[in-house]
Amino acid sequence: MNAMTPSNWKSSTLGECCEIVSGGTPKRAVAEYWGGEIPWVTPKDISDLACPEFSNPPENISSLGLKKSSAALLPAGAILMSSRAPIGLLAIAAKPMATNQGFKSFVPGPELDSRFLYYALRRLVPLIQDRGTGATFKEVSKTVVSEIPISFPVDIREQRRIAAILDKSEGIRRKHQDVLKMADTFLSAVFKEMFGDPTRNRCGFPIGTIRDLVEDVRYGTSKKATVDGGAYPVLRMGNITYSGSLDVGDLKFVDLDEGERRKYILRQGDILFNRTNSPDLVGKTAVFDLEDEYSFAGYLVRARAIAEVADPYYISGYLNSKHGKATLRGMCKSIIGMANINAQEMQNIEICIPPISLQRKYRGLCRRIDKVKKVAIEGDRNGADVFSALSQKAFRGEL
Repeated sequence: MNAMTPSNWKSSTLGECCEIVSGGTPKRAVAEYWGGEIPWVTPKDISDLACPEFSNPPENISSLGLKKSSAALLPAGAILMSSRAPIGLLAIAAKPMATNQGFKSFVPGPELDSRFLYYALRRLVPLIQDRGTGATFKEVSKTVVSEIPISFPVDIREQRRIAAILDKSEGIRRKHQDVLKMADTFLSAVFKEMFGDPTRNRCGFPIGTIRDLVEDVRYGTSKKATVDGGAYPVLRMGNITYSGSLDVGDLKFVDLDEGERRKYILRQGDILFNRTNSPDLVGKTAVFDLEDEYSFAGYLVRARAIAEVADPYYISGYLNSKHGKATLRGMCKSIIGMANINAQEMQNIEICIPPISLQRKYRGLCRRIDKVKKVAIEGDRNGADVFSALSQKAFRGEL
C-alpha cells in the first residue's frame, strides 16, 4: 500500500476496480442506425455541463446501430470521460447510453460508489492527460487508462459521505455560475430589445464597419509573462470570458519601459478582442473597466471607440451577440484546431450603427449587470478554491 494512502483505504488501478469501455459511431449512411431509443454522446455534448449528471444528448442511435458498431451500452451511473480532443471531460450517465469513440468510460465495480469515482477521476485528469500521446492531438488508450492508480475507502459508506460533502461544495459554486448565466441571458435579451436582430436590422440603422467606429488599434505585448515577476499584470485570452466579461483570477506579469507603457497600458473603455483561439472562442470581446494599470498580450487586439459615434460596450455587445459570434466563426482561419482573425479583418466586420444616445443607454445597463457578474465571478473563484481544498483533504482521508 502507498505510504500516502490512509490505512482504511485500498490502493488499486482503474482497470482493476472498473470496467473500462470504449465507444463507437454507427455508419452515418445507414439511416436505420440513427434516430432510435439509445442516447449517443460525443465529447462536445458534455463540454459545458451545469452539473455532473448527463441524460439528453442531441442524437440517438438504434439498437441495430449499436449492434453494428463498436459502441457499447453503458449503465446509468457509468462515468463518461473524453479520451481525445480534449482528454478529461467528465459526466455521470443519468440513464443507459452509448458514446462515440472519443471516450473511455468507467463502469464502477462493487467496491466503488459511482459518485465517489467521478470526483476521484476529476483529481486524476491531469495525470491521465500527461499520459496522452499523439502528434495532431493527444489521446489516451484503454491500456494507459487501465494502469492509472486510484485509492478509495474500503467502506463504501465512507465513499458516499465524501461524495456528499463534495456535492454540497460544488452546489454552492454552481449557484454563482447560474447567476452568471442569468446575467448573460438578460444582457443578450436587452441587446436584442434595444437594437433588434442585427441579421435583419429592422430598426433601419445605418450600416458601417467597426473601422468606422474605432481608432488606435494595436496588438498587445509579445514579452514573455511570468507568474512571479514583472510590475504590470498582463491580460491574456483566458482572461476574457465567452460572454464578454473580464476574469482576472489567473494573471501573469511583465515589466515595461516607458515607451512600452504608452503602447500597452490599458485605459478604461478600451475594447479587447481575442484574435486567436479555438474556432468557438476566437473573437471573444470585453471592455476594460478596471482602475489599476493592466497591460495586454499579443493574442489580443486593443481598440478605442471614437467617442462621438460609438460606445465600447455596444461594439463589445455586438461582437458577443449570437449574430456577431456566427459572423466571427464564418470568417476565421483555422489551423489544427486554432483559429485566427487579425486586426484588419476585425475592423472590416460590418456593424449596425445606432444613435450614440441609445448606445450609451445600453452601456449604463451593461455596467449595472457587470457589477452583479463580478460578484458572481469572485464567488465562483472562491468556491473553486474551497472545493479544491476539500478535495485534497478528502483524498488524503482527512475529511
